[in-house]
Amino acid sequence: MCYQDTIAAIATSSKNGSISVIRISGNQALEFVSKIFFHENHEPINLCECKSHSIHYGFICDEEKSIIDEVLVLIMKAPRSYTMEDVVEIQCHGGSFICQNILELLVHQGIRIAEPGEFTKRAFLNGRIDLSQAESVMDVIQSGSKIALHNSMSQLRGQIKKKIETLREMILNDIAFLEAALDDPEHITLGNFSETVKAHTVFLLGEVQHLLDNSQNGRIIKEGIYTAIVGKPNVGKSSFLNCILREERAIVTEIAGTTRDTLEEEMRIGSTLIHLIDTAGIHDTDDKVEKIGVEKARKTIEDADFIICIIDASEALTDEDRIVLEEIKDRQGVILLNKKDLTSQINREEIPYSENKRVLPFSAKTGDGLRELEEYLNQLFLTDSVSYNDEIYITNVRQKQALIETMESLTNLSHSIEDGMPEDFYSIDLMGAYEALGKIIGETLEDDIADKIFKDFCMGK
Repeated sequence: MCYQDTIAAIATSSKNGSISVIRISGNQALEFVSKIFFHENHEPINLCECKSHSIHYGFICDEEKSIIDEVLVLIMKAPRSYTMEDVVEIQCHGGSFICQNILELLVHQGIRIAEPGEFTKRAFLNGRIDLSQAESVMDVIQSGSKIALHNSMSQLRGQIKKKIETLREMILNDIAFLEAALDDPEHITLGNFSETVKAHTVFLLGEVQHLLDNSQNGRIIKEGIYTAIVGKPNVGKSSFLNCILREERAIVTEIAGTTRDTLEEEMRIGSTLIHLIDTAGIHDTDDKVEKIGVEKARKTIEDADFIICIIDASEALTDEDRIVLEEIKDRQGVILLNKKDLTSQINREEIPYSENKRVLPFSAKTGDGLRELEEYLNQLFLTDSVSYNDEIYITNVRQKQALIETMESLTNLSHSIEDGMPEDFYSIDLMGAYEALGKIIGETLEDDIADKIFKDFCMGK
């Protein structure tokens, strides 16, 4: 696919830095940049005559031949570029003023400012990458941990694409054989076809279900572990947050109910991203504002992947503590017996549901027990031995929905086979599964959905 217009955008951060990059792509990219690129003696540099994947030193000059900046220009000729078009990257000195001046010169030559994500969109539409790889570009940029980066790079290299193409090929072969047999029944028999499709369907259901099962881990890899810090009022939840973050992030007072809303922070423990949510103390109250905070705390518990429950061990277990423990009884989590620096008034045996949760002594005041907690969390979630492998982790909601649609079609197909339906009924569900899988890699995608995906990208990408 060839676009008539040539686009440009600043590909680096808008903040001032030592170097900035302006990216240009299109069939006139070399010609347009050549008009403003000169040797020191003001002789023009014709990039159209230069070799692909070469770097050239010179100066960007305006219409009066006044020097705007001293630059390096990298050229990549089609189709050996990110967009599969002629691409030029101008490496200039950092600073928004310089970049904007060069960009304005390019626009004056006839270049259009690129839309968000338009370079990656062109790479997708020109066939260099599929949609799953295009989406992984943004995941690479937004990676918050080594695991997330590893998974995003695997997707960028086409791991999902290869898997989906293999599954679609199996379905397509069955569709092709079925259609051929229905068109030419005298020469092609459907004798054992239902058994063949049944075996394929069982295999496909297993593969798709495995991808869906892994999507929860995929979400954790991408977004981190949503961890709710809960407890009754004034047990040290905010002190714990400050302790684990190693900074004074939350307000801490001796007044119960200081935290009335959720407070969210991110941190890394080893290779794992932890999304911490400090909540209001859970208790019965007539205060209208406190009630809202308590309800938010309960909602946070429902949505969290993991619970850190704080109990004040310097006093006997209270009914309010038991209410909190009842709220989290079926959730994965850890119970911290805070105020380890004081004499403990609680035995582990007194704590309800302690048999299915790790109980750790802790002191938010001194940090005693923090290392043990961090080691436990790092061992519990997505250690390197689990995550750095060839598993495919779906991290994208759109892709997950396509897998759910695939499962629905395959399940309907399985029911048709079990009910002894005629073979020509199979084609509808086979095609449904084929098209649903195609949504993942962009083979079957509506234009407005594609536009929405790429508009979420940053400028210059």
